[in-house]
Amino acid sequence: MKERPMIFNAEMVRAILDGRKTQTRRIMKPQPTPCTLQKGGHWWPSNVFKTMLHIEEEMQNGKGGWGGLVGDACPFGDVGDRMWVREAWARYNIDQDSHDMAYRATTPEDWPEEGRWRPSIHMPRWASRITLEITGVRVERLASVSDDDAGKEGYPADPAPYGGSMDKWLWFRQLWDSIYPDQSFKHNPWVWVIDFRRIEGGAA
Repeated sequence: MKERPMIFNAEMVRAILDGRKTQTRRIMKPQPTPCTLQKGGHWWPSNVFKTMLHIEEEMQNGKGGWGGLVGDACPFGDVGDRMWVREAWARYNIDQDSHDMAYRATTPEDWPEEGRWRPSIHMPRWASRITLEITGVRVERLASVSDDDAGKEGYPADPAPYGGSMDKWLWFRQLWDSIYPDQSFKHNPWVWVIDFRRIEGGAA
């Protein structure tokens, strides 16, 4: 079992804590390219295997299932591996006996002043309060996300800001496009699809 960090913004951290987010998509880098051979499909360069992998035949096993090399090739881990969440954080009361932790995604009564906040990229392992276990890995085109899977991306418990309700697929499209305008649904990039469950452990 391996552990790797993964950054989530405040909205997605709250969704994880609420149990609304059990899936995440991350852009494949570099993007797979069309295969010029007669069999078609797409190639992707794997740093792990030091060779090109064929998406449809080697990473999907060519049978529509996911028993191929996808988990071993995924830079975020395989089934059973863990991800610890990086989020915006701070330590305060540092001049007293206790060093209290604060997280931007939640609202404690005594937040530190603005200058004490640290970006998620600088969060060390010991400060992370959320640990996730990977339960599934696959690759697909972004626009292939189903309505059910879009809901697993953290569909809000209260859709009031969206007029009382919103199609989950459309909600996720708007969320994604606001975060990745250069790799939007219009561009339809290949993505890693990672299912996870929250486990005990962390700083809080």
